[in-house]
Amino acid sequence: MNQPGYKQTNFTKARLSARDLTDISQTQENLNSQKTKVSIITEFFPPDYAATGQLIEELVKQLEPQGVSIEVFTGQPGYAFSTANAAAVEQSGDIRIQRSRSTQVWSGRIRGKAANGVLFTLRAFLHIIKNFRRHNVFLVTSAPPFLPIAAYLAHLILRISYVCLIYDLYPDIAIALGVISKNHWLAGFWRELNRKIWRGSKGIVVLSPDMKKRVIAICPEVADKVSVIHSWGDPELIVPIPKEKNWFAREHNLVNKFTVLYSGNMGRCHDMDTILEAAKQLQDEPIQFVCIGSGAKRKDFMEAVNKLGLRNFLFLPYQDKQVLPYSLTACDLSLVSVEAGMESLVAPSKLYPALAAGRPIAVVCANDSYLRQMINDSKCGVSVENGDSFALAEFIRLLNSDRKLAELMGKASRQYLQSNFTPQIIAKKYFRVLQSCNL
Repeated sequence: MNQPGYKQTNFTKARLSARDLTDISQTQENLNSQKTKVSIITEFFPPDYAATGQLIEELVKQLEPQGVSIEVFTGQPGYAFSTANAAAVEQSGDIRIQRSRSTQVWSGRIRGKAANGVLFTLRAFLHIIKNFRRHNVFLVTSAPPFLPIAAYLAHLILRISYVCLIYDLYPDIAIALGVISKNHWLAGFWRELNRKIWRGSKGIVVLSPDMKKRVIAICPEVADKVSVIHSWGDPELIVPIPKEKNWFAREHNLVNKFTVLYSGNMGRCHDMDTILEAAKQLQDEPIQFVCIGSGAKRKDFMEAVNKLGLRNFLFLPYQDKQVLPYSLTACDLSLVSVEAGMESLVAPSKLYPALAAGRPIAVVCANDSYLRQMINDSKCGVSVENGDSFALAEFIRLLNSDRKLAELMGKASRQYLQSNFTPQIIAKKYFRVLQSCNL
């Protein structure tokens, strides 16, 4: 009597399990249809060593585990160590990377870079038009500065959703550098175009509070769209290494010298003059300055060092990413600098890996820069005003004579990064912005 009933019960359970599986499958399909599908568009991406490309690669790796479907549209390498060409289509795990044809025309000149940027923007526009159905939102960087135009035009035609990620604010930078005048027609046209682009966007990401204030001052009606999301450093990749155990420090004879490091772009927006003047004051002391990187000011800076006969400088090219954990920790103090008046236009990404390295930080910036507040909050170093080379030199002397203070500031640097600016912390902020575009 019990046996048939037992079989019937099993059969019922099997039927219920099948229905449950069907429901689960349907739920999964619904979740997949609601999944945030993002296309990230940027001219620079590894194997490029440009900072913007490196940051996007790390962001992509952090977003993918959060359930974001990601494709990257980028250009061929323009700043790579070992190759000028990369695969047109590449699959990295679940992330698809598509590269446009090479656009490196006169890449070493300003006009050539502008031409390359325009060509990439045109190709990005065509890419969006061809692939708009596959993505919920396009994350468009300001590398190159014209790139958001592609998303805006596609939005007008196809009503696509896009988020602007602003690294550098144009035309304001060009005006500040004297490339064009404030009243030039191009400046007015560009600013009006920016307003249209920002109004049409689903969101705007900027890298600092100062940059947010500038964007809102230009276009007040987008205030609710602007999110401040800092850059980051990877504390798992960059770990403090004692100089005596650091092969990079040994190779360049830095172990027994108090070493001041500037690592990154020496561009038009960076104050190199204050650093040079401080080095002049320290030329007869056991202080070694190391400059790693390139940029528009590098050649003139090197010529000025040679003209002054300074022997306390070592210049090295950009280092491969796998070398960074050693090059960034082969110092006793890291330098970050921004030209006066540029604090709301650019945000130096070099600050965050320097924090991860666990070394004190000296920032050269304007009195009202957000960088000054960050240094005050973290207690990891000092900020000096543009032109105050005496204060910078005195701080370097202080750390050289008080290694215990340098050690405490270095620990504060790393703690500040781990609490605020890791890839995981920052990626969650990007995720919330992108997810809001999918609601």
